[in-house]
Amino acid sequence: MMIFSELLQKRRAIRDFENKEVPLAIIQDILQDATLAPSASNNQPCRFAVVSCRKTIKALSDESKANLLRDHAEKKIHLNPGYVNLLQDENFNVFYNAPCVIYIVGPKSVGSLDVDAALAASYIMLGAAARGLGTCWVALGANIRDPRLRAELGIPDTCRIVAPIILGHPKAIPAASERHAPDILRVITEAR
Repeated sequence: MMIFSELLQKRRAIRDFENKEVPLAIIQDILQDATLAPSASNNQPCRFAVVSCRKTIKALSDESKANLLRDHAEKKIHLNPGYVNLLQDENFNVFYNAPCVIYIVGPKSVGSLDVDAALAASYIMLGAAARGLGTCWVALGANIRDPRLRAELGIPDTCRIVAPIILGHPKAIPAASERHAPDILRVITEAR
């Protein structure tokens, strides 16, 4: 078993995967790990949709790309010009051709959903790294509006997608980028 500091070093953003499926049993184990993540008031609002079908992953990528480009053209959002060029490329898959996408979703009514989902995503990423797998949170893949695709994912209208996480066997694990020391604004201790 990996020690925690080693696990933190092994958890990197992976965007290049081997052409190898991740067994459903391992995905279920990783999701079981995610249920251990803290949530506000122990509400546990996160739900998961798992997609291991490459045809469906491509359809989800195409849907998200189209919605992002439409929103950008209508000035609802502003995209970096580099992203616009990527999203216009019909061969670009926002999920980097990963063999699996896990959508973390939850009720729109939960005020803490973004934080709760981010914690669940962290547990998924660490659980995957502990098993020699790679992940990346791909925000570009969250823009799924087509009712048919949402129904196929099992996402009701009362829920929203927070975090699409790609999962697979990494071709390589990049070295950690340099990190700066913690920027501690102040430390307040008891006066002596």
